[in-house]
Amino acid sequence: MTLDRSAGLTDTARALSDGEVSARDLVERTLARIEATQDVLNAFRVVRTEAALAEADAADRELAAGARRPLLGVPVAVKDDTDVAGEPTAFGCRGTHPVAAEDGEAVRRLRAAGAVIVGKTNTCELGQWPFTEGPAFGATRNPWSTDHTPGGSSGGSAAAVAAGLVPAALGSDGAGSVRIPASWTHLVGVKPQRGRISTWPRGESFQGITVNGTLARTVADAALLLDAASGNHALDPHRPPAVEASAAVGRDPGRLRIALSLKPPFTAFPARLRPEVRARIVELADRLAGLGHTVEEADPPYGRIGLTFVPRATAGIAEWVAEAPFPALLDRRTHGAARLGRLLGGAPLRAARRAEAALHRRIGAFFRTYDVVLAPTTAAPPPRIGAMLHLGGFATDRAMIAACPYAWPWNVLGWPGVNVPAGFAPGGLPVGAQLLGPAHSEPLLLSLAAQLEAELRWHELWPPQPEPERVTTAG
Repeated sequence: MTLDRSAGLTDTARALSDGEVSARDLVERTLARIEATQDVLNAFRVVRTEAALAEADAADRELAAGARRPLLGVPVAVKDDTDVAGEPTAFGCRGTHPVAAEDGEAVRRLRAAGAVIVGKTNTCELGQWPFTEGPAFGATRNPWSTDHTPGGSSGGSAAAVAAGLVPAALGSDGAGSVRIPASWTHLVGVKPQRGRISTWPRGESFQGITVNGTLARTVADAALLLDAASGNHALDPHRPPAVEASAAVGRDPGRLRIALSLKPPFTAFPARLRPEVRARIVELADRLAGLGHTVEEADPPYGRIGLTFVPRATAGIAEWVAEAPFPALLDRRTHGAARLGRLLGGAPLRAARRAEAALHRRIGAFFRTYDVVLAPTTAAPPPRIGAMLHLGGFATDRAMIAACPYAWPWNVLGWPGVNVPAGFAPGGLPVGAQLLGPAHSEPLLLSLAAQLEAELRWHELWPPQPEPERVTTAG
């Protein structure tokens, strides 16, 4: 039999467990794909060639001895805001950064599940923007159209999965940074409940608005990586009750009450849903109605939720800048955001943190009427490479909010959201939709996403890239 780039995380893990392929073969092919595409897609900041091959050999020895773990020998990638022992964590910044002394908790758990970490994927500077470009590494490009961005800030992870370089990858989401690139590269992107996947050694990343999440081509693969990475460090401040994400994938979600929310939450700058995106979201709503769900237009009572987001986001940037080994090399926009964060880091930040409980009550009451919110993930298709790279801070904020006004409220709330592919805009650029739920609702969202996937078969569509060489397996 053969195992090519279309084999996802679940199929790859099964083939390894059944002895149909070796971890060494898989990792060699993965590294070859990365090398073949790096000049074009530029998905990776760090490629762990020797270390990954050594880990693959160790996995093969375990498999031969009869050991079985959920991801034993499976190649995956992680975003370069996550510590991997022996590798630098540049987080999109310029300079030669010191290597991490030990794995972050999420990476430690992936290794405990048997995963082989093949590399660290590109991200924009400190994860601030919905594009993955910068002087530190160049431009990461969208496999569906290399003239366009894959989004950000987890754009490298999204590009790597969308192109079939790895079957799944870890990203992080502070204002949509998993869901936005998933939307723009035709992937499933899971932003889980705050604390579901540890962000340790930072107990709270960006004052609690940033969480780690998963990117994959199928719901089952995103759920499997979520299960493998989930769990907490002993000192984590947020420790949600465990869920079994994979078990939810095959479960009937039942007949749900779904709120179709097309109105952007209040922002300081204007945002308008582009008609080509709106059409795809409405079509998805019709599909959900056809599956037996009740769908009606309704918007969560967001109020002035943006006033609670800005202090937390900018204070988080100020914290990272204070620790940056090369502050003089940082983008002028980063310094501007850090200055604002230092101004807002006292009483405004404390007020923003206190407001979360009231937001939970008010928006939580909406879920007494509805089970799930369906909303656009972005207001527009992916922009062209360079469209936001050289803008000033004010202009970048305007452009960013115009393109991506929908995702960030769920970061303030800390609740789960799942991007699902919603089709394509004219010209073949992907767009996505969010399934949003209340606290700890990952199982419900994943079961609904899997029901849609069975109907739409989005994972069968691939970017217009040449097929890489196939892997011939034993058996």
